[in-house]
Amino acid sequence: MNSTIIGDRIRELRTSAGMSGRQLAEAADVSPSFISDLEKNKSNPTINTIDRICSALGITLADFFAPAGAGQDPLPPDLRRLLESARNLDPDELTTVQHLLDILNRHKS
Repeated sequence: MNSTIIGDRIRELRTSAGMSGRQLAEAADVSPSFISDLEKNKSNPTINTIDRICSALGITLADFFAPAGAGQDPLPPDLRRLLESARNLDPDELTTVQHLLDILNRHKS
């Protein structure tokens, strides 16, 4: 995959995920200008950077390099926000959240 395709793919996945360049940069721990340069094909990312971007988008490297339309779509923005919030929780808090989700799901059945 050449750099033009990589930059286009990052933009495609970011916009599909409903994220701004700044949001993606923050989630991937890179600068917003770097995301902008990638999307404008002015910079080439390392595989580690692509992996961090993929994690921020909720996809795998395989999804990133899959042909268009193949694989799963990135997470919808509401689920992404939920997961981003969960990253800051300690194990006990995560257990509590999971318990609440289990209760909510039981009431839907």
